[in-house]
Amino acid sequence: MSLKDPNVRHPKARRRVAIVIANPAVSTTTAWPVGFWWSELTHPYHVFTEVGYEVEIFSPQGGKCEADAMSDPSDVSGYSRTDLVSQGFIHTPELRALVDHTKPVAEIDVGAFDAIVVAGGQAPMFTFEQATGLHRKFVEFHEAGKVAAALCHGVAVLAYARGSDGEYLAKGKTVTGFANVEEDFADNAVWSYGMLPRGKHVMPWRIEDRLKAIGANFVQAGLWRGFAVRDGNLVTGQQNFSGEETARLVVEALGR
Repeated sequence: MSLKDPNVRHPKARRRVAIVIANPAVSTTTAWPVGFWWSELTHPYHVFTEVGYEVEIFSPQGGKCEADAMSDPSDVSGYSRTDLVSQGFIHTPELRALVDHTKPVAEIDVGAFDAIVVAGGQAPMFTFEQATGLHRKFVEFHEAGKVAAALCHGVAVLAYARGSDGEYLAKGKTVTGFANVEEDFADNAVWSYGMLPRGKHVMPWRIEDRLKAIGANFVQAGLWRGFAVRDGNLVTGQQNFSGEETARLVVEALGR
């Protein structure tokens, strides 16, 4: 292999991570606007930049992305009001601009990055089935021996990603993601506030059920506990409180 080969990295080169966030959509179950979740972008971004990594932000289609309202620390719900990392990111113009001008996933040069991290939010559950380019990039990272990571509902990518052998990438792997106990909590919350009729679910399908059905070993740490797991070069995080845990496993795998 030539030393001029673009896939050969200088030993002192900075690590590079591609973070993928979902494009905005409308929920087919609630009719609410849905998007990515701020902390699942900002907390990994903070961890990676703290250790000196370069980070670029992509989305399946590119362009301006919108976050789920409750993930914004300034939202009237107050749900994320203690998330100072996201608050700082949102109110730093040059960082906010990265979300307003994402590059399409098709432009990710796998040879130029060490890892891909797919963030969640509600939109992945409604848009990732059609995001075939993302499926391919995720598999390409994994099969190149690079780190492929996803967290929360971003783990939806594993419901569709198949390796070059035709098998689901998650088959036989230990993974986590938004758990049934958390889906139950979310459903009960919207029912109790009268936001949805009782019996109508927020999500059209469930991460835990789908990954178990395709042969993954799904594990979780309990309701709203920060948790991530690494199986080889596949890293998954449980939910929106697991961004830092997910990122730290990526750093553990890559080194500095």
